[in-house]
Amino acid sequence: MKEMQFRVEINASKERVWDTLWQDKTLRQWAGIIDPGTHMVGGLKEGNEIQFISGNGYGVTSLVEKLVPGEFALLRHSADTQDEGKRERAQQWTGGKESYSLTEKDGTTTLTFVCDVPPELEKYFKVTYPKALERVKVLSERNK
Repeated sequence: MKEMQFRVEINASKERVWDTLWQDKTLRQWAGIIDPGTHMVGGLKEGNEIQFISGNGYGVTSLVEKLVPGEFALLRHSADTQDEGKRERAQQWTGGKESYSLTEKDGTTTLTFVCDVPPELEKYFKVTYPKALERVKVLSERNK
């Protein structure tokens, strides 16, 4: 896998951006750009396993390895799944990680996303992830 990094400046508090990232309604809006219908199952708490499931039933199970609410989340993918997370599938994402870091200065929050991406999806992520982060920006700024 290749590590990719994306960053966006958002005119909102880091608390507002954090809420936009992880509240169900807004998570579905930005994550759906990457994979339509994506939603999170489980609670975002350090040590918990959560699942990201797409509209087609495929997903990934991730361990919340480190969590500093409002500032940082590190997720380690432990299994690729299908059938709404009930069965394992080819291990495209297993072992990879993704992180979300937020820093705020003078009312502007910098959101940095770092993710391990399978080689066959690098081009797709270069296009879709900036769009997803732009959606996070729009949603966060709209809901100030």
